[in-house]
Amino acid sequence: MSRIVTCLLISLLAWFPMAVQAQDDDGQALLEALDTRSFDDKAMAINAIIESEQERADVWLQALLDSDLQRLKDDGRFVIALQTAGLDVTVEDALTGEAMGEVSRRDLDRLTINNALRTQLRSAISLVELYNGDQEARLDAAKRLIGEVEEEQVEPLSNRLENEPSAAVRDRLNQALAVYRLNQGDAEAVEVLSGSLNSNVRVALSRAAQSDDPLVADAATAALADIEQNLKINRAAETLYFGLSMGSVLVLAAIGLAITFGVMGVINMAHGELIMLGAYTTWAMQQLLPGQPGLALILAIPAGFMVSALAGVAIERGVIQFLKGRPLETLLATFGVSLILQQLVRTVISPQNRTVITPEWMSGSLVVNDALSLTLNRMYVLGFALVVFAGLILIMRHTRLGLEVRAVTQNRNMARSMGIRATRVDIMTFALGSGVAGLAGVALSQLTNVGPNLGQNYIIDSFMVVVFGGVGNLWGTLVAGMSLGIINQVLEPWAGAVLAKIIVLVFIILFIQKRPRGLFPQKGRAAEG
Repeated sequence: MSRIVTCLLISLLAWFPMAVQAQDDDGQALLEALDTRSFDDKAMAINAIIESEQERADVWLQALLDSDLQRLKDDGRFVIALQTAGLDVTVEDALTGEAMGEVSRRDLDRLTINNALRTQLRSAISLVELYNGDQEARLDAAKRLIGEVEEEQVEPLSNRLENEPSAAVRDRLNQALAVYRLNQGDAEAVEVLSGSLNSNVRVALSRAAQSDDPLVADAATAALADIEQNLKINRAAETLYFGLSMGSVLVLAAIGLAITFGVMGVINMAHGELIMLGAYTTWAMQQLLPGQPGLALILAIPAGFMVSALAGVAIERGVIQFLKGRPLETLLATFGVSLILQQLVRTVISPQNRTVITPEWMSGSLVVNDALSLTLNRMYVLGFALVVFAGLILIMRHTRLGLEVRAVTQNRNMARSMGIRATRVDIMTFALGSGVAGLAGVALSQLTNVGPNLGQNYIIDSFMVVVFGGVGNLWGTLVAGMSLGIINQVLEPWAGAVLAKIIVLVFIILFIQKRPRGLFPQKGRAAEG
């Protein structure tokens, strides 16, 4: 028995190098066929590589498309150029992928292609990935084939369609073959393409709608009308999403201002600079933790809150407490503080904008369909704003600080007579509102560059949100922020960014004429007075 096992092992060991050698010989023959001056012969060689099911077929085709597939003059080996430095080229063996070091450009012959071959290669790479890739790669390959299918690819695509396990990939392959059939004048292909939001499908249907065949033209026109209706719905959904994400930024920027304005009646023009400090804290955390943007962002949330909260306490103790009851002087003083903070940042850090790296898990988009994708960074900011809002509601409803803040907001004198230390409440409230402004800066750092003027872009909008929603009312701030964000997003495409803001401002002025205390006015004797 042991002798039989030993013989089998010896046979396997002997067969394995022979199999590898046979595969290399086949690969060499396929690459040899590409080394010809005839572009027609090269096209046939490309098809042979597709049908060969070689493991490195996609690598060869991509290298040929990128003009990186070359041949050594001395021994005829095929190599792939990886990097060029002066006259030297770093190469790897095309058959095995083994690194071969650097060779001179003079020792290489490049395999040339024309535009027709480039088109064929793009489709060929997709075909190879359909056979060799995982489901995601196959789906991407099938998408790329829509509108690119040639006559010689119909049969292999049809065969692949029968054996494809993924329904999503099969749907894309059906669309790719249907576009080809539609280009050949097949009216029945329109039924397969109806409802598709793919841009190449729409192009094919638009061409078919101009066809001399009335059957094809009528079917394509009807399909285009249905698709256009679906596109309008998706555009509306995209506008709503961007409006909500913009509104979430306004809520974050304004909610801290709503707290301090409602409790203390202070018009804090330095609120924008507190937002800016939160954004710079995020940038500073990434400098302390290079290469770890995700961890830096998470740590920046409490750090940004603390930095802006401490700055807010300093502003309240150093300026505002001496100007209570004098709103105009408070406005001018805090405007001066905002200029000082801006100049301090310019002097200590830089007047230039700073870029904050977005973590990988916040990059990219959530693809809903071919016409609608939701950017992840905005989605995270929207979720973050709602979490902060919920946290503030819990603080205001279920903590002693929240109870005292509501008491001081409704009637400061009565709250004092009940033993509430209004000065302490003012300090804690200003710290809380300033800290939330810092959280807004952390969120904004993921949407825009960080600079000394960052806060100035949001201070006016923040006041509009507070006034529109109702001074000191958190729910009013949420509704007003989201509403203004959506309204701005709807108006901007046809009115422009500046005119849209003017329209919103006029609307708020007219609204305040009708409801001076906003959507959700304060309750209490002080508010009534």
